[in-house]
Amino acid sequence: MLLMEIATNLSQLVIITGMSGAGKTIAVQSLEDLGFFCVDNLPPVLIPKFAELIEQSNGKIGKVALVIDLRGREFFTALSESIEYMNEHHTINCEILFLDASDETLVRRYKESRRRHPMSQQSMPLEGIHAERTLLEDLKGKATLVINTSDLKPAMLKERIINHFGQAQHKALTVNITSFGFKYGIPLDADLVFDVRFLPNPHYIDTLRPNTGQHPDVYEYVMKWPETQTFLVKLVDMLEYLIPQYEEEGKSQVIIGIGCTGGKHRSVAISEYLGKTLKLRETEQIRVSHRDSERDRT
Repeated sequence: MLLMEIATNLSQLVIITGMSGAGKTIAVQSLEDLGFFCVDNLPPVLIPKFAELIEQSNGKIGKVALVIDLRGREFFTALSESIEYMNEHHTINCEILFLDASDETLVRRYKESRRRHPMSQQSMPLEGIHAERTLLEDLKGKATLVINTSDLKPAMLKERIINHFGQAQHKALTVNITSFGFKYGIPLDADLVFDVRFLPNPHYIDTLRPNTGQHPDVYEYVMKWPETQTFLVKLVDMLEYLIPQYEEEGKSQVIIGIGCTGGKHRSVAISEYLGKTLKLRETEQIRVSHRDSERDRT
Protein backbone atom coordinates (compact mmCIF):
# COMPACT_ATOMS: atom_id res chain seq x y z
CA MET A 1 0.00 0.00 0.00
CA LEU A 2 1.29 3.43 -0.90
CA LEU A 3 0.07 6.66 0.72
CA MET A 4 0.60 9.83 -1.25
CA GLU A 5 -0.39 13.24 0.09
CA ILE A 6 -0.62 16.35 -2.03
CA ALA A 7 1.55 19.15 -0.71
CA THR A 8 -1.52 20.97 0.60
CA ASN A 9 -2.32 17.88 2.74
CA LEU A 10 -5.94 18.18 1.53
CA SER A 11 -5.83 15.21 -0.85
CA GLN A 12 -4.64 11.65 -0.49
CA LEU A 13 -3.86 8.95 -3.05
CA VAL A 14 -3.47 5.49 -1.55
CA ILE A 15 -2.16 2.49 -3.45
CA ILE A 16 -2.96 -0.85 -1.81
CA THR A 17 -0.62 -3.71 -2.64
CA GLY A 18 1.03 -6.76 -1.08
CA MET A 19 0.61 -10.52 -1.04
CA SER A 20 -2.58 -11.96 -2.51
CA GLY A 21 -4.75 -13.15 0.36
CA ALA A 22 -3.06 -10.87 2.91
CA GLY A 23 -6.07 -8.57 3.38
CA LYS A 24 -6.34 -6.08 0.52
CA THR A 25 -10.13 -6.42 0.45
CA ILE A 26 -10.35 -5.48 4.13
CA ALA A 27 -7.97 -2.58 3.47
CA VAL A 28 -10.28 -1.25 0.75
CA GLN A 29 -13.33 -1.55 2.99
CA SER A 30 -11.47 0.25 5.78
CA LEU A 31 -10.50 3.15 3.53
CA GLU A 32 -14.04 3.37 2.18
CA ASP A 33 -15.17 3.85 5.77
CA LEU A 34 -12.76 6.78 5.96
CA GLY A 35 -14.36 8.39 2.91
CA PHE A 36 -11.90 7.24 0.24
CA PHE A 37 -13.02 6.71 -3.35
CA CYS A 38 -11.64 3.24 -4.20
CA VAL A 39 -10.66 1.78 -7.58
CA ASP A 40 -9.77 -1.91 -7.87
CA ASN A 41 -7.07 -3.45 -10.09
CA LEU A 42 -5.93 -0.25 -11.80
CA PRO A 43 -3.00 -0.68 -14.24
CA PRO A 44 0.05 0.93 -12.58
CA VAL A 45 0.84 2.97 -15.71
CA LEU A 46 -2.29 5.04 -15.00
CA ILE A 47 -1.22 6.05 -11.48
CA PRO A 48 0.53 9.29 -12.59
CA LYS A 49 -2.66 10.30 -14.42
CA PHE A 50 -4.63 9.85 -11.20
CA ALA A 51 -2.09 12.03 -9.41
CA GLU A 52 -2.56 14.73 -12.03
CA LEU A 53 -6.35 14.61 -11.65
CA ILE A 54 -6.07 15.01 -7.89
CA GLU A 55 -3.69 17.96 -8.20
CA GLN A 56 -5.86 19.65 -10.84
CA SER A 57 -9.06 19.21 -8.82
CA ASN A 58 -7.97 21.90 -6.33
CA GLY A 59 -9.09 19.77 -3.40
CA LYS A 60 -12.40 18.60 -4.92
CA ILE A 61 -11.03 15.07 -5.18
CA GLY A 62 -9.95 14.57 -1.60
CA LYS A 63 -9.23 10.89 -1.01
CA VAL A 64 -8.58 8.15 -3.59
CA ALA A 65 -7.45 4.56 -3.01
CA LEU A 66 -6.16 2.32 -5.80
CA VAL A 67 -5.73 -1.46 -5.50
CA ILE A 68 -2.74 -2.75 -7.48
CA ASP A 69 -2.37 -6.53 -7.91
CA LEU A 70 1.11 -7.48 -9.12
CA ARG A 71 0.42 -10.55 -11.23
CA GLY A 72 3.36 -10.24 -13.59
CA ARG A 73 6.80 -8.73 -13.91
CA GLU A 74 5.47 -5.97 -16.19
CA PHE A 75 3.16 -4.75 -13.40
CA PHE A 76 6.01 -4.59 -10.89
CA THR A 77 8.17 -2.65 -13.35
CA ALA A 78 5.33 -0.27 -14.19
CA LEU A 79 4.62 0.42 -10.51
CA SER A 80 8.26 1.20 -9.78
CA GLU A 81 8.46 3.51 -12.77
CA SER A 82 5.22 5.26 -11.78
CA ILE A 83 6.54 5.94 -8.28
CA GLU A 84 9.80 7.32 -9.65
CA TYR A 85 7.93 9.51 -12.16
CA MET A 86 5.71 11.02 -9.47
CA ASN A 87 8.67 11.70 -7.23
CA GLU A 88 10.23 13.68 -10.06
CA HIS A 89 7.18 15.47 -11.48
CA HIS A 90 4.62 15.79 -8.68
CA THR A 91 4.56 17.35 -5.23
CA ILE A 92 3.39 14.14 -3.60
CA ASN A 93 4.86 12.35 -0.58
CA CYS A 94 4.90 8.59 -0.98
CA GLU A 95 4.52 6.16 1.93
CA ILE A 96 4.38 2.44 1.15
CA LEU A 97 2.19 0.18 3.29
CA PHE A 98 2.70 -3.47 2.36
CA LEU A 99 0.21 -6.18 3.42
CA ASP A 100 1.92 -9.51 4.12
CA ALA A 101 1.26 -12.89 5.76
CA SER A 102 3.17 -16.12 6.29
CA ASP A 103 3.14 -18.83 3.62
CA GLU A 104 1.26 -21.15 5.98
CA THR A 105 -1.43 -18.54 6.62
CA LEU A 106 -1.90 -17.76 2.93
CA VAL A 107 -2.15 -21.46 2.01
CA ARG A 108 -4.78 -21.98 4.71
CA ARG A 109 -6.79 -18.99 3.53
CA TYR A 110 -6.79 -20.18 -0.06
CA LYS A 111 -7.85 -23.67 1.00
CA GLU A 112 -10.67 -22.29 3.14
CA SER A 113 -11.93 -20.04 0.35
CA ARG A 114 -11.33 -22.68 -2.36
CA ARG A 115 -9.90 -19.96 -4.54
CA ARG A 116 -6.94 -20.37 -6.86
CA HIS A 117 -3.89 -18.20 -6.31
CA PRO A 118 -3.55 -15.80 -9.29
CA MET A 119 0.06 -16.85 -9.92
CA SER A 120 -0.21 -20.57 -9.19
CA GLN A 121 0.08 -23.33 -11.74
CA GLN A 122 -2.14 -26.41 -11.68
CA SER A 123 -4.00 -25.07 -8.62
CA MET A 124 -1.00 -25.35 -6.26
CA PRO A 125 -1.25 -22.29 -3.97
CA LEU A 126 2.23 -22.54 -2.46
CA GLU A 127 3.87 -22.38 -5.89
CA GLY A 128 2.08 -19.12 -6.67
CA ILE A 129 2.79 -17.70 -3.21
CA HIS A 130 6.53 -18.29 -3.60
CA ALA A 131 6.52 -16.69 -7.07
CA GLU A 132 4.61 -13.64 -5.86
CA ARG A 133 6.81 -13.23 -2.77
CA THR A 134 9.92 -13.20 -4.95
CA LEU A 135 8.32 -10.65 -7.28
CA LEU A 136 7.39 -8.34 -4.40
CA GLU A 137 10.62 -8.61 -2.42
CA ASP A 138 12.09 -5.31 -3.62
CA LEU A 139 8.83 -3.43 -3.13
CA LYS A 140 8.48 -4.73 0.42
CA GLY A 141 12.01 -3.58 1.14
CA LYS A 142 11.02 -0.01 0.19
CA ALA A 143 7.96 -0.01 2.46
CA THR A 144 7.80 2.43 5.36
CA LEU A 145 5.09 0.36 7.03
CA VAL A 146 4.50 -3.40 6.71
CA ILE A 147 1.44 -5.02 8.27
CA ASN A 148 1.68 -8.78 8.71
CA THR A 149 -1.86 -10.12 8.95
CA SER A 150 -1.03 -13.72 9.91
CA ASP A 151 -2.34 -13.32 13.47
CA LEU A 152 -4.79 -10.49 12.86
CA LYS A 153 -8.53 -10.97 12.77
CA PRO A 154 -10.33 -8.87 10.12
CA ALA A 155 -11.57 -6.41 12.76
CA MET A 156 -8.03 -5.97 14.11
CA LEU A 157 -6.62 -5.31 10.64
CA LYS A 158 -9.40 -2.82 9.93
CA GLU A 159 -8.67 -1.01 13.18
CA ARG A 160 -4.94 -0.88 12.39
CA ILE A 161 -5.56 0.63 8.95
CA ILE A 162 -8.13 3.15 10.18
CA ASN A 163 -5.80 4.21 12.98
CA HIS A 164 -2.98 4.80 10.52
CA PHE A 165 -4.75 6.54 7.64
CA GLY A 166 -7.39 8.23 9.73
CA GLN A 167 -4.66 10.11 11.56
CA ALA A 168 -2.32 10.59 8.59
CA GLN A 169 -3.22 14.22 8.02
CA HIS A 170 -2.50 15.01 11.67
CA LYS A 171 0.80 13.10 11.69
CA ALA A 172 -0.13 11.51 15.03
CA LEU A 173 1.97 8.67 16.38
CA THR A 174 -0.16 5.72 17.43
CA VAL A 175 1.22 3.48 20.18
CA ASN A 176 -0.35 0.02 19.85
CA ILE A 177 0.11 -2.19 22.91
CA THR A 178 -0.95 -5.79 22.34
CA SER A 179 -0.83 -8.69 24.76
CA PHE A 180 -0.10 -12.16 23.39
CA GLY A 181 0.77 -15.71 24.34
CA PHE A 182 4.21 -17.04 23.46
CA LYS A 183 2.74 -20.48 22.79
CA TYR A 184 0.78 -18.91 19.90
CA GLY A 185 3.79 -17.05 18.50
CA ILE A 186 5.26 -13.57 18.75
CA PRO A 187 3.40 -10.79 16.84
CA LEU A 188 5.32 -10.55 13.58
CA ASP A 189 4.93 -6.79 13.22
CA ALA A 190 5.91 -5.84 16.79
CA ASP A 191 8.62 -3.18 17.14
CA LEU A 192 9.28 -3.99 20.80
CA VAL A 193 8.56 -7.25 22.66
CA PHE A 194 8.66 -7.74 26.44
CA ASP A 195 8.45 -11.12 28.18
CA VAL A 196 6.52 -11.12 31.49
CA ARG A 197 6.57 -14.88 32.09
CA PHE A 198 8.82 -14.30 35.14
CA LEU A 199 5.88 -12.83 37.07
CA PRO A 200 3.72 -15.02 39.38
CA ASN A 201 1.08 -16.77 37.28
CA PRO A 202 -2.66 -16.48 38.14
CA HIS A 203 -3.25 -19.61 36.06
CA TYR A 204 -2.41 -21.71 39.09
CA ILE A 205 -5.09 -20.06 41.24
CA ASP A 206 -8.37 -21.93 40.65
CA THR A 207 -10.59 -18.89 41.24
CA LEU A 208 -8.54 -16.71 38.89
CA ARG A 209 -7.83 -19.15 36.06
CA PRO A 210 -11.11 -18.66 34.11
CA ASN A 211 -10.77 -14.86 33.98
CA THR A 212 -8.43 -12.64 31.98
CA GLY A 213 -6.06 -9.93 33.15
CA GLN A 214 -8.85 -7.39 32.66
CA HIS A 215 -10.77 -8.86 35.60
CA PRO A 216 -10.12 -6.83 38.79
CA ASP A 217 -9.10 -9.89 40.85
CA VAL A 218 -6.59 -11.10 38.27
CA TYR A 219 -5.27 -7.58 37.70
CA GLU A 220 -4.72 -7.03 41.42
CA TYR A 221 -3.00 -10.41 41.76
CA VAL A 222 -0.51 -9.58 39.01
CA MET A 223 0.12 -6.09 40.36
CA LYS A 224 0.62 -6.93 44.03
CA TRP A 225 4.10 -8.47 43.71
CA PRO A 226 7.27 -6.41 44.33
CA GLU A 227 8.88 -7.77 41.18
CA THR A 228 5.89 -6.53 39.17
CA GLN A 229 6.18 -3.02 40.56
CA THR A 230 9.94 -2.89 39.99
CA PHE A 231 9.53 -4.12 36.44
CA LEU A 232 6.79 -1.58 35.66
CA VAL A 233 8.82 1.36 36.93
CA LYS A 234 11.71 0.42 34.65
CA LEU A 235 9.46 -0.43 31.68
CA VAL A 236 7.44 2.79 31.82
CA ASP A 237 10.62 4.83 32.11
CA MET A 238 12.09 3.10 29.06
CA LEU A 239 8.94 3.47 26.93
CA GLU A 240 8.42 7.12 27.80
CA TYR A 241 11.95 7.72 26.55
CA LEU A 242 11.70 5.53 23.42
CA ILE A 243 8.28 6.57 22.09
CA PRO A 244 9.25 10.22 21.37
CA GLN A 245 12.39 8.94 19.64
CA TYR A 246 10.27 6.84 17.27
CA GLU A 247 8.10 9.89 16.58
CA GLU A 248 11.14 12.04 15.81
CA GLU A 249 12.20 9.42 13.25
CA GLY A 250 8.89 9.91 11.45
CA LYS A 251 7.19 6.63 12.39
CA SER A 252 3.39 6.71 12.30
CA GLN A 253 2.96 3.87 14.78
CA VAL A 254 4.85 1.79 17.32
CA ILE A 255 3.68 -1.73 18.15
CA ILE A 256 4.62 -3.00 21.62
CA GLY A 257 4.09 -6.69 22.37
CA ILE A 258 3.67 -7.87 25.97
CA GLY A 259 3.86 -11.65 26.19
CA CYS A 260 3.20 -14.35 28.76
CA THR A 261 2.66 -18.08 28.27
CA GLY A 262 -0.95 -18.07 27.09
CA GLY A 263 -1.67 -14.37 26.64
CA LYS A 264 -4.56 -14.48 29.08
CA HIS A 265 -3.49 -13.18 32.50
CA ARG A 266 -0.12 -11.50 33.10
CA SER A 267 0.42 -9.94 29.66
CA VAL A 268 -3.15 -8.63 29.60
CA ALA A 269 -2.84 -7.02 33.04
CA ILE A 270 0.52 -5.41 32.19
CA SER A 271 -0.83 -4.10 28.86
CA GLU A 272 -3.85 -2.59 30.61
CA TYR A 273 -1.56 -0.92 33.14
CA LEU A 274 0.61 0.58 30.41
CA GLY A 275 -2.44 1.87 28.56
CA LYS A 276 -3.55 3.76 31.66
CA THR A 277 -0.11 4.87 32.89
CA LEU A 278 2.07 5.91 29.95
CA LYS A 279 2.37 9.68 29.64
CA LEU A 280 2.22 10.64 25.98
CA ARG A 281 2.55 13.94 24.19
CA GLU A 282 -0.39 15.63 22.45
CA THR A 283 0.82 14.27 19.12
CA GLU A 284 0.67 10.68 20.38
CA GLN A 285 -2.21 8.33 21.11
CA ILE A 286 -2.34 4.89 22.67
CA ARG A 287 -4.46 1.82 21.93
CA VAL A 288 -4.53 -1.49 23.83
CA SER A 289 -5.61 -4.83 22.35
CA HIS A 290 -5.43 -8.45 23.48
CA ARG A 291 -4.67 -10.98 20.76
CA ASP A 292 -5.02 -14.25 22.66
CA SER A 293 -6.98 -13.44 25.82
CA GLU A 294 -10.14 -15.23 24.64
CA ARG A 295 -8.40 -18.49 23.79
CA ASP A 296 -8.82 -21.46 26.15
CA ARG A 297 -11.25 -19.73 28.48
CA THR A 298 -11.19 -22.60 30.97
